[in-house]
Parts: sequence; structure tokens; C-alpha cells
Amino acid sequence: MKFPSKRKPVTEASQTFTFTRRAMVVGGLQGAIGAMLIGRMAWISVAENEHYTALSESNRVNLTLIPPRRGWILDRHGKPLANNRTDFRVDLIPQRMVDADGTIRHLAQLLSLESDEVDRIRDELEKSAGFRPVQVADKLTYDQFAAVSVRLPDLPGVAPSQGFSRYYPAGATVGHLLGYVGAATAEEYKERKDPLLITPGFKVGKDGLEKAFDRHLTGKPGAKRVEVTARGKIVRELTTRPDTPGRSIKLTIDAGLQEYAGRRLATQSGAVVVLDCQNGDVLAMASMPSFDPNSFSDGISHLEWNMLSQDDHVPLRNKTLQGLYPPGSTVKPMVALALLEAGVGPQETISCGGAIRVGNTLFHCHKRRGHGPLNMRGAIAQSCDIYFYQMAQRIGMDRIANMAHRVGMGQRFDLPFPSQSYGTVPDPAWKERKYNQKWQVYDTVNATIGQGYMLINPLQMAVMAARLATGRQLMPNFLYGAPRPDPALVGASEDHLVIIRDAMSAVVNGGGTGGAARMNIPNVLIAGKTGTAQVRRITMAERAGGVRGNSSLAFKLRDHALFQGFAPFDKPRYAVGCIIEHGGHLIRNEDAPMIASDTLSYLFDPERAMEKLVTLEKGWGGTPAERQNRQMAAFRMAEAIRKGEVPPPEAAGASNAANATEAANASVPLPEDGNDAADAP
Repeated sequence: MKFPSKRKPVTEASQTFTFTRRAMVVGGLQGAIGAMLIGRMAWISVAENEHYTALSESNRVNLTLIPPRRGWILDRHGKPLANNRTDFRVDLIPQRMVDADGTIRHLAQLLSLESDEVDRIRDELEKSAGFRPVQVADKLTYDQFAAVSVRLPDLPGVAPSQGFSRYYPAGATVGHLLGYVGAATAEEYKERKDPLLITPGFKVGKDGLEKAFDRHLTGKPGAKRVEVTARGKIVRELTTRPDTPGRSIKLTIDAGLQEYAGRRLATQSGAVVVLDCQNGDVLAMASMPSFDPNSFSDGISHLEWNMLSQDDHVPLRNKTLQGLYPPGSTVKPMVALALLEAGVGPQETISCGGAIRVGNTLFHCHKRRGHGPLNMRGAIAQSCDIYFYQMAQRIGMDRIANMAHRVGMGQRFDLPFPSQSYGTVPDPAWKERKYNQKWQVYDTVNATIGQGYMLINPLQMAVMAARLATGRQLMPNFLYGAPRPDPALVGASEDHLVIIRDAMSAVVNGGGTGGAARMNIPNVLIAGKTGTAQVRRITMAERAGGVRGNSSLAFKLRDHALFQGFAPFDKPRYAVGCIIEHGGHLIRNEDAPMIASDTLSYLFDPERAMEKLVTLEKGWGGTPAERQNRQMAAFRMAEAIRKGEVPPPEAAGASNAANATEAANASVPLPEDGNDAADAP
């Protein structure tokens, strides 16, 4: 059965209404989309105009930071110890490189790079993060710089630049004092997040005072805007904002004295420190042999690094602050001051027979047959061990240790250096803490002559000399004009200090062990104390058969040679501490007493001191830089022979070289038991 249909008939009016309604919906949707587009365009063109303008500009313009010139480091007279000089350089940006090997080969040909420099570049590229620039070469000529610049489209990742490089006029003599600068590491960048750290040519302080005052010495970077093509080719330079140089610092160091001290250490491994007795200013702090900070700042080669790291004279260690040595007999004036404060009379006499038994051990004096009867002045002048062995047992180690601390031994000084060693002043409580052992009498006997557990660095030795000279607890200072409190007194009576100073004068000027330190300056006398620090144990069997002299021992087994003192004796103005590692008092002109004396003489008569130094250096093979250059050439040749790159020299050539070496090393050693030789334990 079919039902009738109720379908509404379609009319022209109904069709018109339906079309109109659909048109309105579509029109509304189109209008909404149009409004959204218009709003978005308005937002981009108005609200985000600055953002997209910057993006557009970055496609057309490159903004390059200009590393700021580093602040100068000046000496007390305004003479530069570290400055800057104009430099053309080339760096590699690893993340922009396409063909690293091809680029390096091309640059090596253009810049005439040596093989070890190429090896360094490859090694640094492998270790470098993508954002850290790798130095190819600096100090380029303008022709070399131009040759690289015109080939930039074919050398992606190469970044030539004109800037300033760090320069140290005194070279190796300020290496450990100032440190050096170098490119920032990935760790430093992650810590600071400063884009300046990854700018080619920018360097930060890596060691010494360069590192301690890095923020102070670093200025504000400049910027350069250049228009470039899509391939990065420079079209024109738009604007340049100059950099703001860093602030300079002025040190207490005397540049002339610092260089003289470094050169006067000759071929030895050692250190010299000079203090101003008026205020504690450090006038010189030289550790030799050293490294040339210019080499480190420029990017040291593998070959030079290997040469330095393999040298048994340890040129990479700052001996003035990081080297620790038994002070030897240089502590005897301090011990004598402790004796006086404990009530021991300066005229009390001890008879030295050459040896004394303490417990079951026989302790010897450096003079085998003994000194005979000696009072305090004679014991210091002749450096008699037996006198101090006996007297120290009377007062005990606690009083000696207390005096040692008061004159600066084992003290931690607030200095702008990242790494320091502070030495040891042993006493019963220290040994109990350190080794859980009781203090013994033989410990006191050993410490009394600066052996056993007692250790000191050269700076502390100079401080000890300054405090004995002035009776004040002077503190070493490196910043010129820095405010500081008045030093406290050592706590010893002036009468006792006069006795000690007189005895120290007798060491040098009264027939004592330090006659080699006598100064050749009119009306100026130096007072001091020699020392010999034993580094090996002498067995009873060896002593019975005759103790071997330092000249027959290997370098590392020889005794250290030491000297501490001040001048002028009657009105102390300067104090000095000098340590020669394994020097053994073998060569008079290169021994600690004469080195210390000549260094102080520079302050009173620089012309005469320099004249003597130049004469001496002719016998040593020239200045430190000249000797290091020859050492580097010999090391390079040895490495080339080892690698088979060049044939070994013929027998005749080797014979000639041996004869030349023998002639150059011909020196007359000091007699090890001579009157001018320093004491030996």
C-alpha cells in the first residue's frame, strides 16, 4: 500500500533563498579568513617588525665581534711587562669547514707552515668543539694575510682577521710570574656563555697574573658590520664600533730586576725572590728555566711542548711558589732567635767534635773534624750543626716551630696566583695528626738544621729574611700602591735581632760559609745565611768509606744550594731568597750565594751588575732566549733523526760535537770543603 508523498515542491523562490543562505556562509568564511590574513600581516609588519628586520638584515649583513685589546701589565715604574701589538692572523671555524684536509693543505702552502704546526692544527681540530676557533697562524705579513683573504670563497671556515696579540718583552724571565693567554676552552664557554669567548683572536688568561686579573684586563668588544652576498663574499664594510681596551694593572715588580734575576740564574734550575723591606713589595720573582709566554700565547707546537715537558730542570713548574725544598742551614738564624727568646745566652759555648750521638744514631757536622768550641755567632757564621743539635734539645721543638711560623715559614699568603704550595713546619702535634706517631728527639735534631719534615718555598725564604732584617711581619704584595695594614711585630726583642743580624753579617763578611756572596758595592754589606739541603740518605757504609761528592752524583741526587739574606746590613732595605735545585755548590758563578748577591747588587749599581752579567753570559752560551733556541734546534734535529727523516751525523761530526760540548762545559768546581763553599749537612 502506498502512502501519498508529502515532499515540498521546489519553487524558484525556495531555490533563491537556499543559494543566498549558502553564499552568506561562504562569504562569511572568506571574510573571516581574509581578516585573519590581514591581522597576521599587520602583526608581522608592525608587532614583529624588528624581529624580521633583524633576520632580513642577517641575510645581507654579517655582524662580527672585534676582540678587545687586553689591558697592559706594568711594572712599578710604568714599564710594560705585557702589552699588545698589531697582528694579522688566520683562524679556522670547525663548524663552517667543508673539506678540512684540503683547507689545511692549502693554508700550509700559502703560509709556509712547518710540519709540526700542521700536526698541531689537525690535533686541535679533532679536540675542538664546533664553535671554538682554531688558530692557524699569527704574526703574518700583509702579503700572507692578503693571499688568504682573496681566496676566502674557496676556503669555507677560514677566518682571517687583523687585531692585537699579547706580547711579553722580557720573554721567559716573566713566564711563571705573568703566565700567558690562550683561546677559551669548551668548558669555559659553557660556564660563561659569552659569545666573546668563541670570537677568533680573543684570548683569556691561562696562568699566573694573567689568569688572576683576567676580568680586570679584559675590555669590551667592538663590532663590525659588513654587507655580504648569498655565498658569503664581502661586498662592502658598513659600520664599525671600536672596542674598549681593558684596564691596566701596575705591579710592584721592577722590570729590570726581574729580567736580571731570570738571566742571572744562568743554566741552573732554581728561583730568586727579592722583597722590599719597607713594605713587603715583591720586586722580583724569577723561576728558571722557564717557558716563553709568547710561544704559549701564540699556540705552542707539539715539538716545543715535548721539549719543555721532558726537560729534567722542569721549566713548566713555578719553583718560587710551587717548589718545596728542605731549607737546610738557612733556618739557623731563626733557630738561634728562638734560642735567645728561650733564655740561651749568645756567649754560651758548645764544642763541636764533628759528630754527636742522639739515641742510637750518630749525627754528623758538615766539617768532619769538627769546629771546636763555638758560641752562637760563630756557630751561625761557620754553620756548625753540632751547636744547634745540642741547643735545640734544650728548648724543644715547640718553641722553634713557633718562631718559624712568626718569620713566615709554612705561612699562607694572600697572593693572586691560582696555585701555591705552602711548605711544612713540623712539631709534635703536627706529627701526631699526620702520622699518628710520637715526636722523637731525632726529629728535633733534623728540623733544627732544616732537614727532615721541614719544607719551604723560595718566597717564604725571602719573607723570612725580610722579617729577620726588620723585626716586622711583612707580607708579600704584588699590586703597586695597594692599601694594607701596618705589619705586626715578629715578637722578638730588638737586642736579640741585632745579635742575629750581626751573625748573618759574619756569614758573608766575617770569614763564614757565605764569602762568595760578598758584594762589590762601596759602603754596602750584605748579611745572609747559606744552606745545603740533602736529597738522599748517606749510609754509614758510605760515610766510613768517604761520602761521595756532588760532582760524582747524577743531577737528581745532588744537594740543593740555598741562600737567604738582606742588604745593606746596617740598614736593611732589600731581602732575597735563592734556591738552586740540585746545584750542589759545584760552580761558583752559578751558586746560590753569588746569584743572590749579584741580584741585589743590581738595585744599587745596575750598570756594573749588567756589565758583569753580559760577561758571564758569554760563557753560558748567551741569554736564556738564545740558549733555548739552540736547545730547540737540537731537539728538533734529534726528533727528525729518531723518526728517520734525516740521517744521523757521521762519526767525525759527532766527535767534533763532543769536543765542543766538553770545551763549553769546562768549569772549575768549588772545593766542596772550601771556606767559601756553603755548608753541607
